[in-house]
Amino acid sequence: MSELKKIEGKTFLITGGASGLGAGYAQAFLENGAKSVAILDISEDAGKATAKRLNKIFPNKVLFFKCDVGNEESLTQAFNEVVDKFKTVDVIINNAGVMNDSPNMFRKCCDINYKGLVSLTFKGLEHMHKEDGGVGGTIVNISSTAAFGRFPYVPAYSGSKAGVLHFSSCLAVDPFHEVTGVRIISMCIGPTKTPIFNNMDQLSYDERSGKAMAQLLSSLNYQRPESAVSGVVEAFKQGTNGSNWFSVNDKPVKDITLAYNQAQDFLTKALNSDL
Repeated sequence: MSELKKIEGKTFLITGGASGLGAGYAQAFLENGAKSVAILDISEDAGKATAKRLNKIFPNKVLFFKCDVGNEESLTQAFNEVVDKFKTVDVIINNAGVMNDSPNMFRKCCDINYKGLVSLTFKGLEHMHKEDGGVGGTIVNISSTAAFGRFPYVPAYSGSKAGVLHFSSCLAVDPFHEVTGVRIISMCIGPTKTPIFNNMDQLSYDERSGKAMAQLLSSLNYQRPESAVSGVVEAFKQGTNGSNWFSVNDKPVKDITLAYNQAQDFLTKALNSDL
């Protein structure tokens, strides 16, 4: 496990890496010694610009691959291109996400946030699985604090992030790591100053809820992007397989695995007692 926690010499694949937190993760891991970074994003101009900027600081270490994470064909093609170029992918950061429950976007939101993440996790597992010739690795799945509470204005988004957390925890159950050599980590990030919160009144499933959400979100305390980025790096350095982490309000990242598992155990016992 100690080898998995090392950043030096590793090849990273980061979805949604053209801007925002994804670009921040790319730079932070390069600063910590990553060998190379593959950025996947639907935004070609921003992706190329970020790769160019990072390559000025870390020469010849970053490549951009255009990819719609919510489209299986596009995701498969991009992943194969990354593997063809780098041969080995050691770390996947499933960061791409959309918060938009509007009538014409909620399906895409779920496709990107959950289905795309699940698909890339499985692709990464197949590539990394030590019994299939892989060398192991780490997959970090980015969830949200919306996965815990009842946030009524974007229920599809919140549900997709709850799905990310539960999917990751289910997949990582022992003896997963022993068999595969792969470590699964979940990161729940609280409100952060990123473009995902732009045009808040248009992100809900109807106009009334959109206005209510905009009013609520305008009163929240947003953490700095740097806090979320450092939290993911720290979770990578410390996290065990199946661990869940929490980053909010510019506070140090917190391991919430015990609390999450206790809640799951409580609910399971309560259910079984009624059977």
